Amino acid sequence: MNEIMIRQAAVLKALAQPTRMQILELLRQGERCVCEIIPALQEEQSNLSKHLASLRHAGIVNLRKEGTSNYYSVRHPEVFRILDLARKIVENEVKRSANMLKGLKVKS
Repeated sequence: MNEIMIRQAAVLKALAQPTRMQILELLRQGERCVCEIIPALQEEQSNLSKHLASLRHAGIVNLRKEGTSNYYSVRHPEVFRILDLARKIVENEVKRSANMLKGLKVKS
């Protein structure tokens, strides 16, 4: 396995967690202070810090410190294409399942 694939897996692993996806959706609008993210997600600061660290170590977000405040922003906006594609796959699967159920009901 080459280094690129290992890093790709690390990025996808960091994205594969609902709280982290919520964080990124908040950051879609721009840089946010941790003090804004905590109430928006109703997460404990310690839990949120772990999620933000995972995103940072995967190279997905940037950290900027200003005084005692920490601000996060998305390093690579392309990450939103990944999230949007994943959402589209899920939506298509939900539609497909709904259509299969409709077909079963018609046959019954």
